[in-house]
Amino acid sequence: MSFQHSGPLCGAVRVPGDKSISHRALMLSALAVGESVVEGLLEGEDVLATAAAMRAMGAHIERRADGRWHIQGVGVGGLTQPAAPVEMGNSGTSTRLLMGLVASHPISVTFTGDASLSGRPMGRVIDPLTLMGADISASPGGRLPLTVRGTRPAAPIRYTLPMASAQVKSAILLAGLNTPGTTQVIEPVPTRDHSERMLQGFGAELTVETDAGGTRTISVKGGAELRAQHITVPGDPSSAAFLVVAGLIVPGSAVTVENIGINPTRAGLFGILQAMGADLTMTNRRTVGGEPVADIVVRHSPLTGIAVPEAVAPSMIDEYPVLFVAAALAGGRTVMRGLDELRVKESDRIAVMARGLRAIGARVEELPDGLIVDGTGGAALAGGATIAAELDHRIAMSFTVAGLVADAPVTIDDVAPVATSFPNFFDLIGRLRATA
Repeated sequence: MSFQHSGPLCGAVRVPGDKSISHRALMLSALAVGESVVEGLLEGEDVLATAAAMRAMGAHIERRADGRWHIQGVGVGGLTQPAAPVEMGNSGTSTRLLMGLVASHPISVTFTGDASLSGRPMGRVIDPLTLMGADISASPGGRLPLTVRGTRPAAPIRYTLPMASAQVKSAILLAGLNTPGTTQVIEPVPTRDHSERMLQGFGAELTVETDAGGTRTISVKGGAELRAQHITVPGDPSSAAFLVVAGLIVPGSAVTVENIGINPTRAGLFGILQAMGADLTMTNRRTVGGEPVADIVVRHSPLTGIAVPEAVAPSMIDEYPVLFVAAALAGGRTVMRGLDELRVKESDRIAVMARGLRAIGARVEELPDGLIVDGTGGAALAGGATIAAELDHRIAMSFTVAGLVADAPVTIDDVAPVATSFPNFFDLIGRLRATA
């Protein structure tokens, strides 16, 4: 699929539900007592893999004609042995969180995935879950396929995260739900807190303490009875990021992305764009299901390069690929460091983005932990290249946005992975182009 500059983007759109919240809504509903209802669930391939996995472990999950999902839970401790290996497709979030759930249940689950997921290391989750008593057999390098043999009772641990990771934190907390005593995670650098918010909403005994230095201690008491909930999932800020950046860098554009979650642990990109000079405002602020939500309004803006503080990385780690694109159109130099985690996402996002941006005319210096980008000052990129997206949905979408400001076509070799997180992405781009 190819894209090049063909005029402004205008209009108001809504993106699918937040992927992180959708995963957790299905998992916790499956562990609750009674029937939960989830509205606005992201129906991308990753989340559907989570639904299939929870069904395989005993939960009754049904999508009804009105688009609402009804989940009859099995209760904490009630997961059952699946009849076959659980196929996770491309979803690293599903895999890591489900490993935590299984770790404290007396069942054995084999996780498999596609080529991309099977190349991603799981060691950072394996280590703490093994301390809790789970027996985990992985392929070389701590990769899939892997088998988790859970234990009951599991042992509570007090674990300091060696690197910022909401997935590792969440896996430990989910294991702690069915573990006697209190399980604690020490988080030196705050990460997205959807698990903490939702666990509290479902009735888990969970507390969060923050010391003077900003280190967070999250404690969960095992054996809680989760209560069924009615959940409304806000729009995904990671998906909104692509449309927001497109609206900022395509000349003449004016775009509103409605109903977006602006949880502070996820909304770092929007503040960074404002620091770069973006005409970006948040309107209609409200709270939905315990999560802050707003409509994001952007207009084409001249951006200026900045040194992005490393401390914001956990709040926008998935948005860096499209920020690299914004930096390529900014005036001056943008320095982005502290991004080691991008090396082990669906692809090595630092290397793939650097290679692709150079191919379409951007000036990029690759660092071990990030990129330095010298922008065009708003001038169009040359384009005229085919990008290997490496089976990575965010790479494919980032270069779609880059193509919208390119003089010659930017071709993405495979856009199918976009369906994992943003099934109607290309439809929305088309709608914004048609409205202009």
